[in-house]
Amino acid sequence: MSQHLTDAPSTAATDVAGPADWWRDAVIYQVYPRSFADGNGDGMGDLPGVTARLPYLRGLGVDAVWLSPFYASPQADAGYDVADYRAVDPMFGTLTDADDLVREAHALGLRVIVDLVPNHCSDQHEWFKQALREGPGSPLRERFHFRAGRGEHGELPPNDWESIFGGPAWTRTAGPDGTPGEWYLHLFAPEQPDFNWEHPAVHDEFRSVLRFWLDLGVDGFRIDVAHGLVKAAGLPDIGRAEQLALLSTSAMPYFDQDGVHEIYRGWRRVLDEYSPGPGRPGRQTYQGHQGHQGPPDRHGRRMSGAAGARIAVAEAWTPTIERAARYLRPDELHQAFNFEYLTTPWDAAALRRVIDKSLTAMSAVGAPATWVLSNHDVTRHTTRFGNPVPVADGVPVAVAPTQLREAGDRELGLRRARAATLLMLALPGSAYLYQGEELGLPDVTDLPDDVRQDPSFFRAAGQDGFRDGCRVPIPWSGTEPPYGFGPEPGGPSWLPQPASWAELSVDAQTGDPESTLELYRAAIALRREHPALGAGTGVTWLDTPAGVLAFRRDSPDGQSLVCTVNLTGAPVILPATGRELLSSGVPATAVPVAPAPAGPTGASDSAHHVAIAADTAIWWAI
Repeated sequence: MSQHLTDAPSTAATDVAGPADWWRDAVIYQVYPRSFADGNGDGMGDLPGVTARLPYLRGLGVDAVWLSPFYASPQADAGYDVADYRAVDPMFGTLTDADDLVREAHALGLRVIVDLVPNHCSDQHEWFKQALREGPGSPLRERFHFRAGRGEHGELPPNDWESIFGGPAWTRTAGPDGTPGEWYLHLFAPEQPDFNWEHPAVHDEFRSVLRFWLDLGVDGFRIDVAHGLVKAAGLPDIGRAEQLALLSTSAMPYFDQDGVHEIYRGWRRVLDEYSPGPGRPGRQTYQGHQGHQGPPDRHGRRMSGAAGARIAVAEAWTPTIERAARYLRPDELHQAFNFEYLTTPWDAAALRRVIDKSLTAMSAVGAPATWVLSNHDVTRHTTRFGNPVPVADGVPVAVAPTQLREAGDRELGLRRARAATLLMLALPGSAYLYQGEELGLPDVTDLPDDVRQDPSFFRAAGQDGFRDGCRVPIPWSGTEPPYGFGPEPGGPSWLPQPASWAELSVDAQTGDPESTLELYRAAIALRREHPALGAGTGVTWLDTPAGVLAFRRDSPDGQSLVCTVNLTGAPVILPATGRELLSSGVPATAVPVAPAPAGPTGASDSAHHVAIAADTAIWWAI
C-alpha cells in the first residue's frame, strides 16, 4: 500500500494568501495527472511530473490547480475507484510527492484543489473487502447497499436501476463455496460499490478524510458525483429502461436527493475551521515560506500572509441550474460546475439564455457562476464546435452532445473554441480550464480500440465510452512522441499521441503571437488586470443583430469592457465599440459607412464601423 502521513514530513505545505473569497473569480486549471507530465519515464503521468511543470501554470496565469484523483486505486476507472483515501497510488508517487507538490504550488502563488470521491469506493477498499469476507449480517455491509435479490431464488437484481457505464447497477456476490449471495449497488462500474450515506460511520470517515488533506495544506476539494450520495428511501424502481438518456433532464431516485444538503452543511463546517472569517482566524496548519510574495491580483494584493477560504466544488448533474444552485447556499458548498453552459450549442440565443439563467440562479444564493468548456469526461470543445449540432424536428437541439467520434472541421472548431474562451473569461465568476485546451488540442477521435481504457467502452448500453480521446497526454516539446510528456524522446505514453501534435506543443506555440497558447496567456493576464473583469453578478447586454452577442462589464471606478462575439459564419459590420484589447482571431477592420443625411441641425451620423470576422470574439476597452 502507498505511503501514509506518518511517513511524510510533519510540517505541511506553505499557505497562499490573498482575498478570503479568492474563489469568486478564480481561473482554475484541471490537471489529469496520468496525462499531464511523466516524471519517471514509465509512460504514466505522476505527481513529480506535475510539480516540475507548475512554473508553466504560474506563467499561464491561473489561480489554482485542480488535480484529478491520485489516490491508491486498482485503476478500474482511472482512479475514481479509491481503495485508500489517505494514500497516493504508487503509479503517481508517494504522499511526500503530494506534500512537495502543494508546497511548490503555494510557493508559486497557486492554490491546490484535490478530487474527492464520496459516492463510491473501490471493491478493494478495506471496508468492502471485509464486508465480502464476513458475509450477510456483517456490520460492514451496512456501510454499502447490500440487498437480497428478487425472483424465486434471488436471481434478479433488487431493483431496475441501470449503471451509468451500462448494464444493471447491481452485481451479485458469491460465498466462499461459490453459492450466489446478496447483491450490491454500484451506479458506475462493478468495481465501484456505492457507499450508504445513511450510516454514521460513512459520515465520520469522510469528515476525517477532509481534515487529513486540509492538514496537508490543500485549498479545497472537487466533489465527484456530488449529487449522488443519497438514494431515495426504499430504492424504488424507475420503471423504464434506457435510463441514461434521462439523467440530464429528469429526477432520478439515486441523484439530487434532498438529503445530500445536510451532508454538505457538515462539510462546510469542517472547511470553515480552516478558513479565515469574521471572528474566525482559520486553523494554522503549516508555516509560511520566508520572504515569499506571490503575484498581485487585479486589486494589487499579493498572495502572501494569511490563508484564503478552503472551498468545495460540486460536480452535480441536476435537471436545472436552479437545482444546482441549492448546493451553493451560504452554509453549503462554494461552487458547482455549470454543465448546462458546457452542453450549450454554438448559438447566440442559446448562450445568452444559459448565461442569464446561470447568473440569476447563482445570484439568488450569493454564489459565483462558473463557466467550463471541457473536462476529462467530455470530447474537447475544439472538436465539439467543429461538428454540426444535431437537429430534431428541424430545430437544433438545446443540449449539444458531449461525446463524439467524428473529428469534424478542425479549422472551424479551433476558431470557435478560441472565441468561446474569450466569451467565457469575460463572464462574471470563476472559469475552469482543462489541461491542453490552451494549446487548442483536438480530441483524438481515431484511437484504436485495442488501446482504449475507458471502462464504459467495454460495457454495452452505457456511456459512449470515448473519454480516452480527451485524455491523451499533452505535448510539451520536441518533434516525436511523447513530445516532452516523458523525460526521453521516443519514450512510452499510456495513450498514443497524434503525429500532428508536434506543432501544437507548448514549445512550438510559446512566443508565437498567433498561437492559442499566447491567446490564453494574454486573456488571463487581461482578466487579472482589468478591474471590470472577474467577480460579479451580471452583465449589461447590448443591442446586436441576430447571431451576435455583446455585453458590457463595468467596474466601480468607472472603467468598462465590452465583449463582442460573432457566432455567425460570416463577417458582421457593427459600430465600433471602443479600443480593441484582444481578439480571438483577426483584428476588427475599419469599414467606411456612408453617413446618414444631415438632420435639422446639419449633423450627420458618421459613426465609425468595423467588420468582425466569423466566429470571432473581441474585447474592447471603453
